[in-house]
Amino acid sequence: QSRRLAVEFNVRGRDLVTVVHEAQSAVDRDVPLPTGYRVEWGGEFENFLTARKRLLIVVPLSLGLILFMLWLAFRALKPAILIFLNIPFAVIGGIVALWIRGIPFSISAGVGFIALFGVAVLNGLVLVAFARHLEEKGRDPADAIKEAAELRLRPVAMTALVAALGFFPMALSTAAGAEVQRPLATVVIGGLVTATALTLLFFPVVYRFAHRRKRP
Repeated sequence: QSRRLAVEFNVRGRDLVTVVHEAQSAVDRDVPLPTGYRVEWGGEFENFLTARKRLLIVVPLSLGLILFMLWLAFRALKPAILIFLNIPFAVIGGIVALWIRGIPFSISAGVGFIALFGVAVLNGLVLVAFARHLEEKGRDPADAIKEAAELRLRPVAMTALVAALGFFPMALSTAAGAEVQRPLATVVIGGLVTATALTLLFFPVVYRFAHRRKRP
């Protein structure tokens, strides 16, 4: 039950959070408030803070659920952790893609990372499942993961290509709502590039290292 004076402004061509932080610094520095007055920052910025708090819960929960499902699929922690290591491969590409395009991190970009986690895990799951199938036939783990990377190259690449092509129009969109679509699509496309490349090239090395046999 307090009186309120609303001061509204729009942000174009800049990061909303950075603009608000600059405005907050300017208000704290140049606008002395009489006793009983206070400043509250609302609108899209308030929505951003609320969504960010939710992401701090959703992202760890998603990662934990992914790890649990991987353990449930293999009934072993080692292959689950190995597949889980594909997630950093995807995160690298998403961050680099945002940096190249000059897009700040936003809630939609965070949602893009969550979607990216699933595709990255799927790539690793395809390789590990096939490699373990070969190991059951008596193949050495090093040879098994090498053959898995060679034979599963096309399925992994096609999965990433189809997903990237689907997000490509969103990444280049300039229509209404593009400010929400672009970060999400940029993260997914950039993450798919690095996740696919590093999964096929670097992941076999990690797999071989994890399954190396100790010499007597």
